[in-house]
Amino acid sequence: MKVLVIRFSSIGDILVCTPVLRSVKQQWKAELTFLTGDRFKSLLADNPYIDHIQTDGDGLMATRNWISKGGFDLIIDLHKNRKSVMMTLANGSKVVRYNKLNWQKWWYVQTKQNILPPNHLVDRYFESLAPLGLINDGKGLDYHVTSLPDDILLPPQYNVMILGAAHKTKRIPLEQCHLWIKKACLPVVCLGGNDVTHEGATLAQSHPGKVIDLTGKLTLGQSGTVILHSSAILTGDTGMMHMAAALKKEVKVLWGNTTPAFGMFPYYGSQNQIPWTSEEVSGLNCRPCSKLGYESCPKGHFNCMMEHKPTSW
Repeated sequence: MKVLVIRFSSIGDILVCTPVLRSVKQQWKAELTFLTGDRFKSLLADNPYIDHIQTDGDGLMATRNWISKGGFDLIIDLHKNRKSVMMTLANGSKVVRYNKLNWQKWWYVQTKQNILPPNHLVDRYFESLAPLGLINDGKGLDYHVTSLPDDILLPPQYNVMILGAAHKTKRIPLEQCHLWIKKACLPVVCLGGNDVTHEGATLAQSHPGKVIDLTGKLTLGQSGTVILHSSAILTGDTGMMHMAAALKKEVKVLWGNTTPAFGMFPYYGSQNQIPWTSEEVSGLNCRPCSKLGYESCPKGHFNCMMEHKPTSW
């Protein structure tokens, strides 16, 4: 059986697909191909449940032709947008798409009335695949880390603060970072990409001896190793939040413009009873203001992040 699974977008979106990939491989013994964006290919390069990783770097029509010639028995479209639909129309393969609940999310953003089901996106994936007999094994997300460079030396115990996020209204503001670092019981390692190196350097200079700035210095796999060996993790709604969940680590999540009700909270699977802490500022009539995020707060105050009350961690 040849199966194609499609998911583009973000680090978190890709990691949230991994229970489906594992289940397809283990339960159906399928030859599994995963179609994603170029920049996410390395994220699952070491995943043992994927036989082939294909990217859409040659464009929509070239990818559509590749799919048509692939001889797939089943296509599982976990992205379900215009691009993925266009790629998979009329190719002779059975196609299953999941219900994105977009109008329910839109309604929540517009009216602040939550009519979304309480389950995680992973569970929504499996609901769509249940008629095919695919079962969620309850083991949670998968992620495989890589070794740190020899020149990266960390203390025996440390906490991790995730600075980056795809949208700035999901990031922990610098002012809040200072406050949470003061409350940290251990040294704090700051992680993130090249887009938050200024913030990482600022925090290291402001808290000498307590902050270790690794922003922009590690690959995703190496960042995973830092997370794996940490004592506590503070993060916004980010891809690394899902990475920490895949590594079965407890996390403290500071929510900004988004909300866990959208279904993208830390997911550990039913076989792993791992607690996580949701930090949300209550009583804001402007939240959630987007299911994704913005470059800055539409209201100008950013109270959903700025009014968090730091605690010991």
